[in-house]
Amino acid sequence: MLQALEPTELPVDAIEVGRIADAWGLKGWFKVLPHSADPEALFSSKRWYLQPTTQGKIAFSGTQLMRIREAKFHSDNVVAAAHDIEDRDIAQSLKGSRIFIPRSSFPTPELDSYYWVDLIGLDVVNRESVHLGVVKDLLSTGPQTVLVIEYTATDDAGQNTVQERMIPFVSHYVDDVNLQNKRITVDWQTDY
Repeated sequence: MLQALEPTELPVDAIEVGRIADAWGLKGWFKVLPHSADPEALFSSKRWYLQPTTQGKIAFSGTQLMRIREAKFHSDNVVAAAHDIEDRDIAQSLKGSRIFIPRSSFPTPELDSYYWVDLIGLDVVNRESVHLGVVKDLLSTGPQTVLVIEYTATDDAGQNTVQERMIPFVSHYVDDVNLQNKRITVDWQTDY
C-alpha cells in the first residue's frame, strides 16, 4: 500500500516543519499544514521524512522517506504530490504524519533574515556584555517576533529559579546576531 515510503533513519539535523493535514483531490495529492508562515523549506526539499501520527489510524511505523514530486501553494493552502502516490486513499492514510526536513536542505535566508530554529539556544548579551540568558523560543505577535529568553535568577528565599524575559526581535533592540559565535547582542537591561 505505501510503496512510496522507504524506511530510513531521521537525519541528525532534521527539523519538524509541518504535518499532512488531509488528502487533496483524487490523484494522490495531500494538503500540508506547515509550522511556518513561510513554507519555503517544504518547497525546496524533494525529500521529506515522515513520522507517524500519534492519534488515529497509523499507516506506517518508524521514520519513512517520501520523495516529493511537487509542492506548491493552492489558494491559501500548501499542497504536495509524492512520487508513486496517485490515489486519494493512500494520501488519506498519511493524514496526521509529521514532516521533517534536514536543516541543511533549507534555502539560504536573505541578509538579516534568520530561521527561528537557528536562533534557539543562542546566548543573549546586552551592550555591556551582561548575559541576559539563552533563547528558548520565539513568538509571533503579528507585526513582530519576540525572543523568549530563559535565565536563572535568585528568589527572595535564596533559591535559584528559572525565569523568562521577552525582547522584541526588531532592529531597535537587536544590535547583532552572530550565528557563528552563537550570540545575540541587544540594547536591553536586566531590570526591564
